[in-house]
Amino acid sequence: MPRTLGSRRTAHRLAADAGLLVVAAAFALPLAWVVLSALDPHAGLEVKVPDGLTLDNFDAVLKPDITYTPLLNSLILCGGGTLLTVVCAALAAYPLSRFRSRLNRPFLLTILFATCLPITAIMVPVYALFVRVNLIDTTQGTIFFFAASQLPFSIWLMKNFMDGVPKELEEAAWTDGASSLQSLLRIVLPLMGPGVAVVTVFSFVMMWGNFFVPFMLLLTPDQMPASVSINDFFGNRGTVVYGQLAAFSVIYSTPVILLYVLVARRLGGGFALGGAVKG
Repeated sequence: MPRTLGSRRTAHRLAADAGLLVVAAAFALPLAWVVLSALDPHAGLEVKVPDGLTLDNFDAVLKPDITYTPLLNSLILCGGGTLLTVVCAALAAYPLSRFRSRLNRPFLLTILFATCLPITAIMVPVYALFVRVNLIDTTQGTIFFFAASQLPFSIWLMKNFMDGVPKELEEAAWTDGASSLQSLLRIVLPLMGPGVAVVTVFSFVMMWGNFFVPFMLLLTPDQMPASVSINDFFGNRGTVVYGQLAAFSVIYSTPVILLYVLVARRLGGGFALGGAVKG
């Protein structure tokens, strides 16, 4: 009987491992195609080891109109939108976390509902509004909408992380004469560094990969970010050159990877701060 039970557990573990390997392969194969095709002079749709490695695909796309200008536009749009999102989310989450009100729960539920609204459902009225207020085809208008679209879930995340910081630490600062804003900037936010890092990475990644919003709100080709300009490889330049498309994809992914590497050390932190208020 014990041997049968052990055999079943082994079989279940092997089945689970096999399922995880299948899922891992499903994610790894597209990434492998991008990396290998970027170095393949004769890249196609199949995943294969290149006969010879070359950097010609990168040389072909590393041009101002193809890569540099769209990437700069993406950094300005997503960087500005992320900064605005993090600042507004922190200011909105602080009273929700620290002050009790009958409106807190309805407000949070409204925020949660707002995260479920698809962007495509609101783009028509947003486009009409932007035309009326002269924000269409402007970088600042796109930044504002990026931030507005990410704020609901960012506020929800920031509030949950902020709940992990003991309020007693702020009360001690208030006793010393600190204001609520000072305690937020000097105590709460430094102690919830991992939470701020999560919100920052989440917001930046969601904006970086957004195609529809800049495609609708920006009209001038020179203002288009890389998420929109990558579409040019599928027709505007004739036949799809898969090697150049893969090379551009590698370059396009680099800022997100670098951002994660820079903030990864903050993601390992925790909120085990209960001992700080004892004694």
